[in-house]
Amino acid sequence: MTEGLETDVEGTDEIAERRNELAARVRTHAGEIARELAVLQGGDYGQETFNTDGGSWTLKYEAGDVQYLRFDPQSGSETYVVSSKQPPEPEPLERAMADYGAFVSAYNEYVHSFDGMLSDVSDEFPEVESTAELVAERDRIVDRIRDVCNAMASQLHRYDGDYGSYTATISGTRWELKWEADTASYLRVGGSDGVYLLSQYGPPAAPEVRRLADDVPAFVDAFNDHVEDLEADLETIRFEDV
Repeated sequence: MTEGLETDVEGTDEIAERRNELAARVRTHAGEIARELAVLQGGDYGQETFNTDGGSWTLKYEAGDVQYLRFDPQSGSETYVVSSKQPPEPEPLERAMADYGAFVSAYNEYVHSFDGMLSDVSDEFPEVESTAELVAERDRIVDRIRDVCNAMASQLHRYDGDYGSYTATISGTRWELKWEADTASYLRVGGSDGVYLLSQYGPPAAPEVRRLADDVPAFVDAFNDHVEDLEADLETIRFEDV
């Protein structure tokens, strides 16, 4: 009844240790390939597949380190030689390692395929035109718009409080001047998704200034009409009638 129970059980520690050592060396070596691929392809992550007579090898990398190395043999199941999980079983690892040298050779051939690729690419480029003159003119116009809007803000501050906004429709588009104290906070054209001719974040693009600058006088005229209406309303008030 106890036959077999007295038989010694063979240990697997030595096999597992050898498997782990081999898997660690492959991870380190494949990591070098992963870093080279990241440098070559100019990205932090990606993957590449290399074909050999024995099958195909897919190397996925991220941040210059190997994420996994998968071997797909011509026949049989795929093996993750390197992965974020446990190492492969000894037998699949042995089968994969028999083809590992061919994988490295395929990688080297891949790198050599780029030899001379950039040798005929010219590094002489046309002179870059300066935007200094355009920017200076843009800033001059924006500064002028800011001056007139600050003048409007000063009048609005006197009449309508420490802060608020004045709006007018110019050429079918909503213009809004927001003020705080006697200074213009922003001038926005076109609603909440519109263009800020004035803002605290910097000037708008030159094409937007060119498109909208011609309507600034109309906006100022609308403001002046608004002030005249206010003055007319104020003139109708008589202290003795209160």
